[in-house]
Amino acid sequence: MIKVLLVDDEVLDLKGMQTFIPWGELGMEVIAAVTSGFAASEIIERESIDILVTDVRMPNMSGLELARKALDIQENVKIIFVSGYQDFHYVKQALSLNACSYIVKPMDDNELIESLRKLRIELDEEKKLIETELIYKRMVPMVKNEYLLQLLEGTWNIETLDVLLVEYNLSKTQWPASIVVIERDDWITQKHTDVTFDDSEISSVFWNVLLSLCKELGIDHFCRLSDRRLGLIMDCSVEIEAIRNSLSGEHLNAPFTVTIGVGDKVTSLYDLKDSFRQAKSALDYKVFYGKGKVIHHEAVQSTQMKDVQSLDIQLDALLVAMTNYELVKVHDELNLLYGMANNMRSKFTIQNFTVFLIMKLEAHLQKNNEDLFQMLNLDFNSLDVLLQYETIDEIHSWLRYRVYELSERLQIKKQKKNWKLVQDIVNDVKLRLHENITLKDVADKYSFSPNYLGQIFKEEMKTNFSDYVSLLRMEKAGELLLNTNLKVYEIANLIGYRYLPYFSRQFKDFHGKTPLEYRRKL
Repeated sequence: MIKVLLVDDEVLDLKGMQTFIPWGELGMEVIAAVTSGFAASEIIERESIDILVTDVRMPNMSGLELARKALDIQENVKIIFVSGYQDFHYVKQALSLNACSYIVKPMDDNELIESLRKLRIELDEEKKLIETELIYKRMVPMVKNEYLLQLLEGTWNIETLDVLLVEYNLSKTQWPASIVVIERDDWITQKHTDVTFDDSEISSVFWNVLLSLCKELGIDHFCRLSDRRLGLIMDCSVEIEAIRNSLSGEHLNAPFTVTIGVGDKVTSLYDLKDSFRQAKSALDYKVFYGKGKVIHHEAVQSTQMKDVQSLDIQLDALLVAMTNYELVKVHDELNLLYGMANNMRSKFTIQNFTVFLIMKLEAHLQKNNEDLFQMLNLDFNSLDVLLQYETIDEIHSWLRYRVYELSERLQIKKQKKNWKLVQDIVNDVKLRLHENITLKDVADKYSFSPNYLGQIFKEEMKTNFSDYVSLLRMEKAGELLLNTNLKVYEIANLIGYRYLPYFSRQFKDFHGKTPLEYRRKL
């Protein structure tokens, strides 16, 4: 609602403006109507207004003086002068104050209404412009983040590069520079304490401190890679160790640390993708170095990097096998993983390696809103059981049993979930047999891709979607032929067939008789 302040030392004129102008229809609200400039200025000082309607000549403080004061306090206020004087001197001063209108008394209500209507249109346009500017300001960080991500991944084009260089001052980068990836470590290792933490609160603290730190250190170019990772373009003037210390859990009084992967130094924008790849590879080596460290790519031996890369490949294969309930493959992938662990035993203990695998499984399940510890009825303290085993085979057997159990529980949940979904779809289709129902329409309604939903439907119903819809239609047609006196063409229309010969052929293929033969016989 547009706020209006009325000022006139003539009480009758003031009451007339209050009473005879349709403020509500104009989308306006009179917040006050006063008889002096001093009373009006007090209101302007404490409350925001959009339009000031004031008489020009008033005792003690004129309308012109009031307008100047109002513009000093609220520079965007719109002013309409009302006066019984047509003297050019007053009109000239009013124009110098950017008055929107100068109305001469005795005042025509329609003239004031028209002036107010024009002002409302102007204010609406200004509001839209402000909202557009706000949206643009909100979009700028997101656009920059996307463009920087394209640069780091090497998927940029000339337009992207031009925007980064010109609009976001990437041309001022001091070379050599390197890519640094900061990752918030998983706080699950703190679950054995008596203190409870909310992951969303921890994430908020992490990002607030991290972004403030970038501003403090003058780091202008960074992009969010995930909920737990930030990529930075850093020159040699910034101490990376200082960043790690500032983001440590001890410094923030929060239950997490950060691990930082550092790529090699490069001398051009085109090589940043290589430094980015190296920084991420260095982070992968956290399994060996531990959390809360700064890991430089150049310090990691190539053979060690290959071990980490192989480990990731095997882990992905294990996760896929577990999700798909392929127990034989789960067995084989675990054998391969523990074979790798046996070869890397100089780097870490088998117990630590097993805990690492469990954390990876937990992270994978969290993406699907599942909790590993809840599904297996475990807590973090339960992992102390690993210390009781004396051989790698015993630990391997313990984990294999647990992964089998997880896989089975996921399969049961998936079947229950899919069955309920398919039943909902069937019930929905039964109510819409008269419509032109397609798998795409149903998939859109339930937010699935048609291929995926079609696969689920076939697994549960042992037939594809279109055949099942035809089955429902033929069963419904038979029921209507037996229990109603509807004409054949009326029944065809009720179950979604617009072409009667096609309906008759379909009906005969399904029931072995034409619709009329079916009705006569039964």
